[in-house]
Amino acid sequence: MALPNIFSENVTEQIINRINQLSTTTQPKWGKMSVDQMLAHCCVSYELVYENKHPKPNAFVRFMLKLFVKNKVVNEAPYQHNSQTAPYFVMKGDKDFEAEKNRLINFIRKTQELGEAYFDGKESHSFGVLNKTEWSNMFYKHLEHHLTQFGV
Repeated sequence: MALPNIFSENVTEQIINRINQLSTTTQPKWGKMSVDQMLAHCCVSYELVYENKHPKPNAFVRFMLKLFVKNKVVNEAPYQHNSQTAPYFVMKGDKDFEAEKNRLINFIRKTQELGEAYFDGKESHSFGVLNKTEWSNMFYKHLEHHLTQFGV
């Protein structure tokens, strides 16, 4: 079964409505991140596309990521709870809940507005060129995993 298309305005608004249900006191059903850390963590997926703040993996690491990680990230199977993540996705310390929430919503809206044509054939930070479905799955699946983690 195909995952919802994150480039669809309807799907984008559903995700944003779920994000808006979060509060500073929302507790996770599993895992160690606080809600503010989770929002900052979700922003990293978009930072890798829109900002140049995370170093690109070297050729060998990219090859290994494409070989062993890419399919798990872009396929339709949900992530397992407490899965391992890349170092730049690990959040330490307190984050500004409202700032991270607004940043994430802005990233999601920007992605939807740019649309699937912008992403189809675009190179990802870690996995090489992805098609529009792979991009959509990667963005949607990550958000779905963490919003479910926090019960929204």
